[in-house]
Amino acid sequence: MKAQRDVWGQTLVDLARTDLRVAVVDGDLATSTKADLFADAFPDRFFEIGIAEQNMVGVAFGLSTLGFRPWLSTFGVFLTHRALDPIRMLVSQTGAPVKIAASYAGLLNGSSGKTHQDIEDLAIMRAMPGMTVIAPADAVEAEAAIRWAAEHEGPVYLRLARDAVAEVFNPGYSFVQGAVHILREGDGAILVSTGVQSSRVMDAAGLLAAEGIETRVVHVPCLKPLDEAALLTALSGPAPIFTVEEHSIIGGLGGLVSELVTGTTLGKTVTRLGLADAWSESAPNAYLLDKYGLSAVRVAEQVSHALADD
Repeated sequence: MKAQRDVWGQTLVDLARTDLRVAVVDGDLATSTKADLFADAFPDRFFEIGIAEQNMVGVAFGLSTLGFRPWLSTFGVFLTHRALDPIRMLVSQTGAPVKIAASYAGLLNGSSGKTHQDIEDLAIMRAMPGMTVIAPADAVEAEAAIRWAAEHEGPVYLRLARDAVAEVFNPGYSFVQGAVHILREGDGAILVSTGVQSSRVMDAAGLLAAEGIETRVVHVPCLKPLDEAALLTALSGPAPIFTVEEHSIIGGLGGLVSELVTGTTLGKTVTRLGLADAWSESAPNAYLLDKYGLSAVRVAEQVSHALADD
C-alpha cells in the first residue's frame, strides 16, 4: 500500500521529466504533501510561496498564462477555505488549467484537529462552476487521476488522503472523467462511497456478507462532472441506498446522490452516513472513524440496523 501523497509527489516527478509545463506552487508544507520530491528533482519549477495561500493561487494563475500547468500544494483546508476567493475568481471563472492538490483532505490528517480537518471541501468545490472534482479511492486510482488531470485543459480539484488504505483497483487502471465503478455486486443494499472511504466500505461489505447481507458497492471517484446515467443504473433495483463519505452529509456525495435520485422515478430513500452537521476533533484516526460511524465495523452496524428496522 502507498499513501496518495507519496504517489502525487512521485507521479509529478515522472511527468515533469517529459512535460516542461508541470510546475508546483507550495505553501510551506512540501515535506508533508511530498512536494519536496518535486522540489529536489526540478528546483527551477518549484515555487515556495510560504504561508500565503491566496497568493499561491495568484502565482499559479500567472504561471498558467505563461503556458505552465501548475499544481497547488498544501493542506486541502487552506485551499478550500483560506484561498477560496482567488480560486473562484482566478481559476474557476477563467477556466485556468490550475490543478488543486488538496493534501491531508478529509477527517484523518493526524491529530491536528478541526482547524485542519476539511470535511466540507466536496460541497464547496462541487458548487464551483467549471471545476472537476476528484476523490480517488487508493494509490492506483490517485496516480491515474493525476496523470489525467495533468493533461486536462481546465481546473481540477484532487482530494488526497494522508494515510494509505487497502487498494481497490489493480495496476493498469485508467481514470475516466465522470465514470462510476461497481466494486462489488449484491442485492441486499447499495453502498455508495467516494475517496479512500470506498476502501473501508469494501471491508464493511465483507462484514455484512458474513451476516448474510450481500451489498452492491458503488465507487464515485469523480463527483463533478458525473456520468449520471451510469450512476442511476448502479442505483437501480429494489435495494435501499446508503451513501458513505468521510465528509459532511450536507452537500457532498450524499447530496449528489439525493439530488439525482429526487429527479428520477427510482422512488427510493437515500440514507446518508458521514459527519452529521458537526465539527470534527483532534483524536487518533481509529477513534474518529468509530465516533463518526465511518470505520468498516460501524458502517456495517449502521446498515445492518437500518435494514432490520425496515
